[in-house]
Amino acid sequence: MSYNDAFKELVEVMDTLREKCPWDQKQTIHTLSNLTVEEVYELVEGISTQDWTNIKEELGDLMLHLLFYSKIATEEKQFTLEEMILAQIEKLKRRHPHIYGDLRLDDEAAVKQNWEKIKLTEGKKSVLGGVPNSLTAVIKAYRMQDKAAQVGFEWKYSEDVWDKVMEELRELHDVIEDKNESIERKTEEMGDVLFSLINYARFNKID
Repeated sequence: MSYNDAFKELVEVMDTLREKCPWDQKQTIHTLSNLTVEEVYELVEGISTQDWTNIKEELGDLMLHLLFYSKIATEEKQFTLEEMILAQIEKLKRRHPHIYGDLRLDDEAAVKQNWEKIKLTEGKKSVLGGVPNSLTAVIKAYRMQDKAAQVGFEWKYSEDVWDKVMEELRELHDVIEDKNESIERKTEEMGDVLFSLINYARFNKID
């Protein structure tokens, strides 16, 4: 079976389930969202153990979720599956002018930096505006630091990043030892320490 035929059959199965299955009929984009997050974590677990059988299964589950959201969007007259796919194709081509245009970018860093510049022209208020609030705290901190680095806000040396960690640790120690400091200030300083440690890990390519 060709991938075109396989994809068409999967879409048809999704349509049938939405029409005839009581559970599928009741689902909304809101009831599905937590299940989607769960599927993503299951995929990540398969990736971390390089379990290709599990990766294949979880990718299939995620693909079904994508079709499910598109099906609901079609029912709500928001967009169709075809419109979603075409919009993604257009976005990828727009964000890769070094492939589909005349721009020359010689390395990965230049590509990432230009990607962020293009996103700003698309209506993002800031580089950090593309970081979802729903991310876990650690991942959100990592992504914010990575995005800032892509547009030039980056340390030159690992030692400088570590000096920042030590600076934040000293500040944390001072406020914790001060009995007059509020729990809010102590919490803020603890957050600064964790943020700087995550940045140190990112800078040294530690996941």
